[in-house]
Amino acid sequence: MAIYDFSIRKRDGSEVSMNEYRGKVLLIVNTATGCGFTPQYRELQEIYEKYADRGLEILDFPCNQFANQAPGNDEEIHTFCTGRFGITFPQFAKIDVNGEDASPLYKWLTANSRFDGFGKGIKAKMLNLAVKANEKGNGEENAIKWNFTKFLIDREGRILGRFEPTTDMKTVEEKVKEAIG
Repeated sequence: MAIYDFSIRKRDGSEVSMNEYRGKVLLIVNTATGCGFTPQYRELQEIYEKYADRGLEILDFPCNQFANQAPGNDEEIHTFCTGRFGITFPQFAKIDVNGEDASPLYKWLTANSRFDGFGKGIKAKMLNLAVKANEKGNGEENAIKWNFTKFLIDREGRILGRFEPTTDMKTVEEKVKEAIG
């Protein structure tokens, strides 16, 4: 299977083929509105504004699997994100990223990438504790461990990188810029 073989659900419930994004550089991210990493929306929007006209799409998938930090329905989440952070990139229907009900797209992403840890420092230590306390389907080695995990996909549909929420957003932007060319 390839990334373009999947369909994803929009906020309105309709389906869209990932094939619609063929030829684009994608940054796919699972998000939450009540997370300590929620301010990353601002940086994601800045990256989107810089590179959207050069072929970048950021695909936002709200997920409530991590400490219930994405409460509300799809429209409430969207209203929060557009109102607070001014996001203009596509935001899809809330999904699960781990477990039996995980989105097939996310099952593919995690099966084809590796979790390499959260790095060092206080944020990494705190996140490791939170992950242990949460343990909702993320016991698998390469499962999504927390909100704001990002996957960078090249124009041919290959995974170029997986960035945990603790990855500095400047690093994420540098990798996006390289992928854009």
